[in-house]
Amino acid sequence: MFNRIKSGVSKVCSKVKSAFTSAEAAVTAKAHEVLDGTVAEAYVDTGVKILIAVVIGALLLAGLYTLFNSTIMPTVTTKIEGLFNYKG
Repeated sequence: MFNRIKSGVSKVCSKVKSAFTSAEAAVTAKAHEVLDGTVAEAYVDTGVKILIAVVIGALLLAGLYTLFNSTIMPTVTTKIEGLFNYKG
């Protein structure tokens, strides 16, 4: 009888220890994430990548305009001219 009680207590203790260990690991991981402070870096990196892509696209389009000395995208040109010729 004593052995059954001892093994039952041992099982409960092992489950409690396991629960505390996993909770400790979760809290430690969350603390490292908060203290690391690199959560928002992805947003800044993505913004910089988009900005670089827009600038490279604008430079490429300007290079094409100077290379061919003519209108590359006529639809866009007519729409922009229509915006500037507004006589409201």
